[in-house]
Amino acid sequence: MKIVLLLLTAATIMLGQNNKIRVIAFGAHPDDCDIRAAGTAALFAKMGYAVRFVSVTNGDAGHETMHGPELAARRLKEAKESGRRLGIDYVVLDNHDGQLLPTLEVREQIIRQIRSWKADVVLAPRPNDYHPDHRYTGVLVQDAAYMVVVPSVTPDVPALRKNPVFLYYEDRFQRPNPFQPDIAVRIDDVIDQKIDALDAHESQFYDWLPWVDGRLAEVPKDHTERKEWLKKERTSKISPAVRASLVKWYGPEIGNATKYYEAFEICEYGSQPDEARIRQLFPMLHP
Repeated sequence: MKIVLLLLTAATIMLGQNNKIRVIAFGAHPDDCDIRAAGTAALFAKMGYAVRFVSVTNGDAGHETMHGPELAARRLKEAKESGRRLGIDYVVLDNHDGQLLPTLEVREQIIRQIRSWKADVVLAPRPNDYHPDHRYTGVLVQDAAYMVVVPSVTPDVPALRKNPVFLYYEDRFQRPNPFQPDIAVRIDDVIDQKIDALDAHESQFYDWLPWVDGRLAEVPKDHTERKEWLKKERTSKISPAVRASLVKWYGPEIGNATKYYEAFEICEYGSQPDEARIRQLFPMLHP
């Protein structure tokens, strides 16, 4: 009996090692996934799990002087470099920036991405946001959440036999309802790697976004100083709700000591995970 149990245990361990978690994250533009999930992606990649970032548009409108195919090519190059720095796959779909709509054609693109990646976890923005491309990316992923398991929909890619867990990125919007940090991931150990990934998107973090905010003159010229400035700009204080989530998942000692995080809300569509399943999908969560 002991030998049988040992063999079963060994088989279970081997299955767990071979059955790697697969994560796919969607953003409207080629820097959006990085802002909300680059730290978590880096942690997954270090564990040997497969992560893909997908930009639903090519970003060809997001710059103050450059636009069109030239900007799209630059942003694709930046995205690929960010993926290299994180150790993940990065895909940029060829839809125009600022013109995204929740059409059947784009929904099918999303379905194909989720299916071909054989995703266990899908990350996306909530469908309430200041930018229409962000909102419609959220809607498109929601619209795909059930269809990924329907064989007759987009039949050129086999349907998934198990619906993934769909999660929302954190945001600040309060209406129609505020973000709920169901899962909070401590990223202290990879915060510099996350900033390094953001740094790859030079056209955005050192040109376009500061220009839009009227703060272009504040961007340092020196590269080391730029990254220090970017770290201050792209990290935030931890709210009581997020702190409580960190304590829940990591215990009081680690949760209260955490400085940097990324948080996610469980979408009501897709598989509904219990705490044990969340810990399976996010093995970095431990007290």
